[in-house]
Amino acid sequence: MHGYISDLFGECRTEDVANKQELVQTLTKYNECLVIFDYTLFDINGVEEFLIIEKRFPNVHWLLFSDELSEQFIRRLGIEKSVGMILKENSGEEIRSALKCMVCGERFLCHQITDLLIGNLGKAEQHPVLTATETEILKLIARGKSVKEIAAERTSSVHTIITHKKNIFRKLEVNNVYEATKYALRAGLVELVEYYI
Repeated sequence: MHGYISDLFGECRTEDVANKQELVQTLTKYNECLVIFDYTLFDINGVEEFLIIEKRFPNVHWLLFSDELSEQFIRRLGIEKSVGMILKENSGEEIRSALKCMVCGERFLCHQITDLLIGNLGKAEQHPVLTATETEILKLIARGKSVKEIAAERTSSVHTIITHKKNIFRKLEVNNVYEATKYALRAGLVELVEYYI
C-alpha cells in the first residue's frame, strides 16, 4: 500500500499504527485524514465499536482494505458515507482508483462489494423512523436519565414519557434501556463519552 501511495501522491505524510489505541491517538492529532486499514487485524471488538470510532472523527475517511469482510459487516457499513471498501484481491488499477477517490473525499466501493450490495437491495434492513420528540427522548435515555427526570426536563407527564419510551422500543425492536442505548451509540445520537458520564 505504501508503494501505491508514493506512486500516486509522492511525498505525503503517512503514519503506521498497530492497534486501536494508537489509531485513536493518531486521529486525535489530525483533523482530516484518510485511514487505510485491515479491520480484521485490529483489536476492534466488532462493527459497533468501529462505528463509535468512526462517528467520533467525522472528518476522517476510512478505506477498509481486507480479504475477510463478512457479508453482514459489508451490508452494515454499506450505508456509511465515509467508509470505502476494497478487497486485497482487487487489481492494482482498482486499488489506485480507490485511493484517488478517497483522498478527494469521494467514497469508493470495489466492484465485488458493489455487486453484493446491489444484489441485496431488496433485503436491506429497514431502519425505523423516530419522530423528533422520540429521538430527543432516546438521547436522554441513552444518557442515563430516568423517566421522571426526562418528564421534569421536558415539562411532560411521566405517563407521556412512558408512552414515548414504549413507542421508541417498539420501533427499534429493542427490549430494554441497554439495547436502546446501544442503538443510540451506533446511530451517533450520543457520544461514548456522554454515555459513560
